[in-house]
Amino acid sequence: MSARLAKQAGVALRAQGMMLATAESCTGGGIAQAITRISGSSAWFDRGFVTYSNVAKEEMLGVSPETIARHGAVSEATVREMAAGALQYSQAQISVSVSGIAGPTGGTPEKPVGTVWFAWATDDGVRTACHHLAGDRDAIRVKAVRIALQGLINILNNKTKIA
Repeated sequence: MSARLAKQAGVALRAQGMMLATAESCTGGGIAQAITRISGSSAWFDRGFVTYSNVAKEEMLGVSPETIARHGAVSEATVREMAAGALQYSQAQISVSVSGIAGPTGGTPEKPVGTVWFAWATDDGVRTACHHLAGDRDAIRVKAVRIALQGLINILNNKTKIA
C-alpha cells in the first residue's frame, strides 16, 4: 500500500511542480524509503532528514530545545518545528514530519505507545494531526508512513487545506 501511496504522491507533486522534504523520527526514514523506491522520484523528492534523537532535531532542523523540554519530542509543537525546518534546510516547497512512540517501550500514561504526531508544511502554513495507532513496533511504523503519505496526497489534491 505504501508503494501505491508513494506513486500517488509523486503524481500530485509533479502536477503541482513541487519538491518534497521529509523530517522523520519514529519512522526512521520509512517515508523517504517509500518515495525513493519509485523510479524518477528525484524529480519531486529533494531530501529526507532522519532525526531520531532530540539533538538531531535541534541541529539538523532547528527545533528549539525549549520546545522539546516543554512539550516533548512527541508533540504538535515539535513536529511543527520539524516540518518548518525541513523546508528551511531544503529546496522543497512542501514537507512532512513525524514523531511518535512506536514501542514497545517509551510510552507514558499521557503519551502511550502508538501516539504519533504528524505535520505537513508549505510556505502557506502547517497542518498537524495526532493518531493513536495500534499494533507492534513494525505495524505502528508502517501505519505512520501510510498516514504521512495520505496526508500529503490530500493536501496536494486540495482535499485538505493547510491552515
